[in-house]
Parts: sequence; structure tokens; C-alpha cells
Amino acid sequence: MVANIGNFLAPSMAKDHPNLPVVKAEGCYYYGTDGKRYLDFTSGIAVENVGHRHPKVVQAIKDSADHLVHGPSGVIIYESILKLAHELQQVLPPKLDNFFFANSGTEAIEGALKLAKHVTKRPYAVSFTGCFHGRSIGALSVTTSKSKYRKHQQPSWLTYQLPYALPEDLPEGADPEVFFPEKLEKDARRLFSHQVDPEEVACMIIEPVMGEGGYIIPPKAWLRKIREICDRHGILLIFDEVQTGFGRTGEWFAAQTFGVTPDIMAIAKGIAAGLPLSATVASKELMDQWPLGSHGTTFGGNPIACSAALASLEVMKEERLLENAREVGVYAMARLRDMKQRYPVIRDVRGLGLMVGIELCDPETGEPDGAAVMDVLDRCLEKGVLFYLCGNSGEVIRMIPPLTVTKQQIDDGLSVLEEALRERGN
Repeated sequence: MVANIGNFLAPSMAKDHPNLPVVKAEGCYYYGTDGKRYLDFTSGIAVENVGHRHPKVVQAIKDSADHLVHGPSGVIIYESILKLAHELQQVLPPKLDNFFFANSGTEAIEGALKLAKHVTKRPYAVSFTGCFHGRSIGALSVTTSKSKYRKHQQPSWLTYQLPYALPEDLPEGADPEVFFPEKLEKDARRLFSHQVDPEEVACMIIEPVMGEGGYIIPPKAWLRKIREICDRHGILLIFDEVQTGFGRTGEWFAAQTFGVTPDIMAIAKGIAAGLPLSATVASKELMDQWPLGSHGTTFGGNPIACSAALASLEVMKEERLLENAREVGVYAMARLRDMKQRYPVIRDVRGLGLMVGIELCDPETGEPDGAAVMDVLDRCLEKGVLFYLCGNSGEVIRMIPPLTVTKQQIDDGLSVLEEALRERGN
């Protein structure tokens, strides 16, 4: 492998944690240039839901390349993109049946925001504090997980924010299914009374489970209240399911997990087993109001990526990966809750399916401890397990293994995590 990558790649691309040199990936593992095998509890950041290099996906890629490498869709049309649209309709909530295919989650968010503004003829968006939606200028306007993402590049689109349903805001003894919807009603009324008239709001956009901001799982009634407020004011509801989609929460999408259907959905990451693909999804009624030329793409809906996505959907069904995500996720959470009782540094564990967050704190002060997380991640990596981090202060260990993960692999990974905590002495 070429040394000194910092001489060739921008620091913003090449300096992420842990910068592990690898030569191969397969199933739930990376294989390093050091000859070691690493258990991957990141899935390429929630991308490799069917595992690295699944044989069926690899074969679909090879077969597709024998026929067609590039679109562009619209100039030509091809079977894989049409078949993928049909297959996605079968697993998405009803009426989300029309697609604009792109390449990344950020692009899908851009499309969702543009669609909402075009259809409603309204200028503003409302997002929720702590959510991450991407780093292009439009997506950045609704991203509030970390202020550093906006530093020296504040977006030009004016947006407004409402508070997310954070566990620390819940009064002791209160029912979250009651408290947070009531709080949201008050917060929205205050926003609409003092900052922006709801008739000027095109959309509300939210991660149904907060991702990069800390893996926060909101109450179902709170998401339903958001749906109710949007309906009341003619505001379109956008779900950012870039990270939660394709089985990560134990259903195809978090919309089904929570029983709330948005007007527009952005999907990406797990869609194509590692190939660049995403989609802005809405009803045909909405999409028909978004005419030719109002949005576009050169590479979106690439034929090879669409073939990989089709194969990935087949694997998820054949190997019953939704069921595995639910079952193994419950198993992992039980082990983590037991660890929480024995290690004061663990402030909280929370998870839905195989989207699991482990929040660390200073045991003396209770304050979030990003330094402890980095130390634990480094110790785990030395022992052959790759975790990642999230949270505003980097205080949450992000555990998102492929949906093919077994209970034995969960035991292997969590035993390493516990060993790392034991070595720290807390």
C-alpha cells in the first residue's frame, strides 16, 4: 500500500478514525495489511447490510458489467433501474412508489428538499436539532449534529429547528410517550408564533432514529405528533432513512418500525451493498409535479449499482435478515445492559434492531466523555474489533454490524469491548 496518504488525499477525507489499512473484506470481517482479521461492527458506516462482498452481489456486479457500465438514465433506459423501482415499491410503505435515483445520501436529501420546495412553493424547512443530513450546502442547512460542520461554510438556505426528543430532557417519572408529544406541540406553536409562519414552511425533515448525533430512539407518539403537525399545516414530512433503511432497525425502514409514513423519504447506504446509489422517494402524485429539468443526474441509478441493489434485496429476503436483525439486536442489547450494571463509565445503552449506541461518561461528573470513547475504540481495534463513534462530543460508541452477524460474532465483539473497559478500570 502507498505510504504517506496525507500527501495525496485531503485531510477531510483521509484522517477519519481509525484509518485502518486493509487488503480485503468478506462477510463481517476486514483483512488488514498487517495480516490480522478485524471483526467489523461498522458495516462501512451502515452500508454493508448483507455483509462485505456477498457472493450473490458480487456475481450480479460481474454480470451487469458484461452488458452495461453506465446510463445515463433518461438518455437511455435499462432493465435494472426499472426492476429496482418495482422491487423497492414492494418493501416501502404504501404510496412511496416513485423514485429519483442518485448516488449518495446527501444527494437524496438535496432531492427531497428541492422536491418539497418545488411542490409547495414555500421557501423554508424545519429540521430537528442534533440530526445529520449531509454536508452539501442544501443538506448542511438542515444538519445540526455538530457546529464544526458549518464552521466557515454556513449554508445560505434559511431553516428553522425544533428540539429532538432527548432522553436527558425527560423529567423523572414522566412517560416519554406523553411528555415529548406535548412538549413538541408547545415548541412548534412557539416556533410558528415567533419565527416563521407555518404557511411558509415547505417541509419538516427528521432522522426517525438520530444517527450521527448520538443514536437516539424517540417515542413513537412523538413521531406521530410530527406527522399530525405537518398534516395540520400542509407541510410535507421528510424522513431521512439513509442510515436507518434496509433492515437496520429490524424492519425494512424505520417508518414501518414506528408506524409513521412520511411524504418523502431519502434512502441510501444499505441499498446497494457498497456501491454508490441512493434515491429520493415520494408518491407519483408529488413526483409528477417535479418536471424535467428541475433536477438531474449524470451517474444516478447506475446500472451496475442497480443490479447490486436487486441482489441485495434478494439476499435480505432469502436469508431472513430482518428477523436476524431483530433477534440478534435483542441479544446484543441484553449483554450491553448487563455490562452497564458493572461499568460506571457506561451512561446508557440504546438500540433498535442492529443500530446500537453505547454512551460513555465520566463516572465522577456524569459528563459525556469522548476521550474515553476514543481510548476504548483504540483498545478494541488492537484486539481485532472495529467500532465507530457518534454523538455531539463523540461520546457514543456506534455498533452497526452487518445484518448477517451471528450471536457468536456478537459475543466475540462484546467480549473485546468488555475487556477494553476492564483494562481502563471503569
